[in-house]
Amino acid sequence: MQIVVVTGATSGIGHAAAVRFGRDGAAVLAVGRKATALAEVAQEVTKAGGQCLPFEADVTADDAPGAIVARAVAAFGGLTTLVNAAGIIATGTVENTLDARWDEMLDVNLRAPFRLMRAATPHLVASRGAVVNVSSVTGLRAFPGVLSYCVSKAGVDQLTRCAALELAAHGVRVNAVNPGVVVTNLHRRSGVNEENYAAFLERSKETHPLGRAGEPEEVAELIAFLASDRAGWITGETISIDGGRHLTCAR
Repeated sequence: MQIVVVTGATSGIGHAAAVRFGRDGAAVLAVGRKATALAEVAQEVTKAGGQCLPFEADVTADDAPGAIVARAVAAFGGLTTLVNAAGIIATGTVENTLDARWDEMLDVNLRAPFRLMRAATPHLVASRGAVVNVSSVTGLRAFPGVLSYCVSKAGVDQLTRCAALELAAHGVRVNAVNPGVVVTNLHRRSGVNEENYAAFLERSKETHPLGRAGEPEEVAELIAFLASDRAGWITGETISIDGGRHLTCAR
């Protein structure tokens, strides 16, 4: 049985991943900041066929990594899979990005996954498990107007590669998925209103060669594959799942 920690489990890709692991009968520790939403996720995972324990936490808190890993191990007896899906986005350029916004972006998107990977590593070594980090096409390509987000995701990609190399001798695999625009609440939470978000999704039909934005469930399928034995010879990869967005120039 897979024992999976999923951060950012209350919405978007994290939510879809938690439910997808439930379909495989996994035991899932669903990590998020909203108790009500976590309870709903737990019900969905259970309905899908898995076990789920909600865990309310801010992944940037000093004690969060140790507490998250300890709860999973205490509840389920170990840890086989870590999915770092919690993330934020914000606009900003090299000229107007404030220190506080820069620090927040890297804290949530890069520092938190690193710290959780570090805390989980002894248990992943014991299970010869896997890590899947949720990165972005912006980690692989430069885009204007989202400077700190791009840098944070590029950091996630390099963290993925370096950790994969270091942990390979222990049988632990580390990969990342790099989505393009996916229909989630990520942009709404950053302050984008409904009218502008609808226009953004419409524009995505032009910027993504396959002609549409993605769905969280599509990314969750790739995450589940990378965490499974079917991907047993794949490590250190940053895999584009973006309707071809990474093939285009910024536009």
